[in-house]
Amino acid sequence: MKSQVKNLLEIEIDCLTNSIRNTISGDVLNTEIFPLTLKSFNEIIKGNWLFDWKKEIKQNNRQVFKLVIENNETIIQGLLSISIETDHIYMHLIENARFNKGKHKLYEGVPGNLVAFACKLSFENKFDGYVSFDAKTALIKHYEETLFATHFKGTKMYIDTIAAKRLINQYFNK
Repeated sequence: MKSQVKNLLEIEIDCLTNSIRNTISGDVLNTEIFPLTLKSFNEIIKGNWLFDWKKEIKQNNRQVFKLVIENNETIIQGLLSISIETDHIYMHLIENARFNKGKHKLYEGVPGNLVAFACKLSFENKFDGYVSFDAKTALIKHYEETLFATHFKGTKMYIDTIAAKRLINQYFNK
């Protein structure tokens, strides 16, 4: 039996915004999140992503979502892969588009927006906001400080009800 390798989240939460913010103008833009399917996979521009999102979409137990700017579904700002477990949402991968990474990123707030969405899905599934993930060891403290996540054991972390509500209020109370 093949052992499944867990992905360790290694995305930096640049800042928590009310949506996403243009780093040049400071404008805050509303976002929308949609499922990404094999049919809509052609929206992914190959050079913009490090992870194999086609492989992620093909996994039966996972759902992939794309974050876009409102009324502009063609340019994907970030991607999220989750699975719905029996009592929580598990985040497998989060990735910013290439143009939202590094010193000269175009938009900030993308990863926080996607994590808040996972928390929202958790409430919608009657899981009280609980979301778990495995974090790269060097980022555990960062996730505790930015996402209010709790370090459980090894690389395992989770977001509880209170932390989930804080993130949802940050991104979805407009």
